[in-house]
Amino acid sequence: ETGTLTGWAGGPPATLQLDSTVVREGRFAGRISRNSESPSNFSVFTLTVPVEFSGDTLELLGWIKMEGVTGFAGLWLREDGRSGMLHFDNMEDRNLSGTADWTEYRIALPLEPAARRLMVGGILVGEGTLWIDDLKLLVDGRPAAEAPPFVPVVTQVEMDTEFDEGSRIENRELRSEEIEDLVLLGRVWGFLKYHHPRVTGGQLNWDYELFRVISAVLDAADRTSALRTITEWVEGAGEPDRCTDCAGLSADLHLSPEIDWIRDASVLGAELSAYLVSVYENRTANPEQYYVGHARGVGNPDFSSENAYAAVALPDAGFRLLGLFRLWNIIEYWFPYRDILDEDWDDVLAEYIPRLMTVDDADTYRLMMMEVIVRIDDTHANLWSSLSVRPPVGEAQLPVVVRFVEGRAVVTGYLHPELGPATGLEVGDVILSINGSTVDALVSAWRQYYAASNQPSRLRDIGRNLTKGSAGVVTVTGRRDGAPLELSAQRAPTDQLDVQGRFGHDRPGDTFQMLTDDVAYLKLSSVEAASTADYIRRASGTDVLVIDIRNYPSEFVVFALGQHLVSARTEFARFTRGDAANPGAFRFSSPVALEPAEPHDSGQVVILVDEVTQSQAEYTTMAFRSAPNTTVVGSTTAGADGNISPIPLPGGLRGMISGIGVFYPDKSPTQRIGILPDLEVRPTIAGIRAGRDEVLEAAVSHALGREWRMPVRR
Repeated sequence: ETGTLTGWAGGPPATLQLDSTVVREGRFAGRISRNSESPSNFSVFTLTVPVEFSGDTLELLGWIKMEGVTGFAGLWLREDGRSGMLHFDNMEDRNLSGTADWTEYRIALPLEPAARRLMVGGILVGEGTLWIDDLKLLVDGRPAAEAPPFVPVVTQVEMDTEFDEGSRIENRELRSEEIEDLVLLGRVWGFLKYHHPRVTGGQLNWDYELFRVISAVLDAADRTSALRTITEWVEGAGEPDRCTDCAGLSADLHLSPEIDWIRDASVLGAELSAYLVSVYENRTANPEQYYVGHARGVGNPDFSSENAYAAVALPDAGFRLLGLFRLWNIIEYWFPYRDILDEDWDDVLAEYIPRLMTVDDADTYRLMMMEVIVRIDDTHANLWSSLSVRPPVGEAQLPVVVRFVEGRAVVTGYLHPELGPATGLEVGDVILSINGSTVDALVSAWRQYYAASNQPSRLRDIGRNLTKGSAGVVTVTGRRDGAPLELSAQRAPTDQLDVQGRFGHDRPGDTFQMLTDDVAYLKLSSVEAASTADYIRRASGTDVLVIDIRNYPSEFVVFALGQHLVSARTEFARFTRGDAANPGAFRFSSPVALEPAEPHDSGQVVILVDEVTQSQAEYTTMAFRSAPNTTVVGSTTAGADGNISPIPLPGGLRGMISGIGVFYPDKSPTQRIGILPDLEVRPTIAGIRAGRDEVLEAAVSHALGREWRMPVRR
């Protein structure tokens, strides 16, 4: 018997059913059934729940039964604010797959005051069948219906609705003087956004205040008039009260605020400069910050109070300038790696103001904002909401894995077991051109849209997308074992390909493997924190433990596994965090350390890394390399560490940055540099063609002190 879904959504619809024959409780269970012909590569049940309750912790409980799941299955819970997603968990990191009887699972998320709606349900990725039943939504341990009611507070910011229908600022070509005026306005607006008590206290809609002054600045007859307009506008916010608990800068700073410009009366004029200095000198030690908070525990900046203005695909000129000013000032005051940008950040503001004032289509706006965020040289930082417009554009690609090796785009595997070989491309082939465009030319043309801390991570991401485009046949030229190669290959729809599962460089097979009697191997792409002690016990008696982090860890095991690698308390990292009382200042934390625990691995440990090793994987490498008898082998990592902070932008866009700085205990940096290996080893085209893992072999050889080759299994 089947039933009708009431209140639930999701899809694809053909994969969703209600099942009365397989249930845990009541009349029906939800069933998701997928096979090789199912549309998309995943299916979900979705129920939207308005946040009409208050509390500290959300919990979604539910029972799951699985049969033949090839990808993963799980419950999922998403928490949204007015600017988009605040928290999300779909249990991907628990690796639920295969066949299993009814088991209860739980997801927990912090309930944020900014939350406005939840989405709950079940998800199945890949093929197989999933049943979900008896879902419960709890708030602080009791049913959501019994939780205290949520009473939304309408702030003074939200009460200002004058520009809800548009900024009334139109496209226009700008003269050089007007660009200079808008650069100054953008800097003054951003400074006051994070320093003036009426703005930080949420008493002024600072976005709409910007719209009230832009037209007047642009209509000013000359620079003097524009400066007078800006001065009168800021004075309208009022003089700040003289502080009693005044903020000060601590001595142990990594970065100091870059605010000397507010004292330059030759540029600002005496009156405006004096006003800004007064605001700065009267900031309090514990200010409110309406437009930025700090995440619980970690302390990275939280921009969820920013309005994404998602109602229109192409914001008007005023909202586009707002997006630029918002992003530019977030980098100026809240980006922990501001000091290692390759270029003058002021120049970037001046470059994009006139360009954004003349945009006439949504995709160009998205690409332009992508260009801006790419300029901060952070692999975390991209316009993640809009990757569909990043070149190359298309819903299909050659079903092969492409990696840059020895400076060349090399086929290293297949994204589909049949479609990949059917292209005629072989592992080890070098791709030199696609449809007549050389790979070198494509990389040069696309680099401005690929956010990257360093060149290896940029080439990593370009390689993953290199063969994308429209469905159909493409001409590929290249080299195969030194000989010229030319063939026609068929692009396949990306939803038919294992696009996400083939980009790590670790070994296939089990999480823990005995490569030989004296060499144990552990890959973190499927590691389980609860099993770390067992991994160490199983490796006991071997000469070498290989920890492969040429991937992204499936679970956070920095302390769970790291504690078994050290015999004494061992410091391995420290952080820098932004200061709400001193926007633009970043101070160091105390070092974090591993504490020893049994069982203890006392043998040689080698850690494998490369350009795939990013963020949590880099932090994990820092922790493990601090242990004795440990060697890091491979090549430079992605150079992007620190918890991420999403940035809502007008038009419903979402950017992101690294939100805290990550350093070694001696305060030496990791960002952009990456984790430098103790022994540098890179794959070769010949090794890839021969099917060898040269990095693994070199690492074990180094640890054993003799040549070692991976045994061939027959």
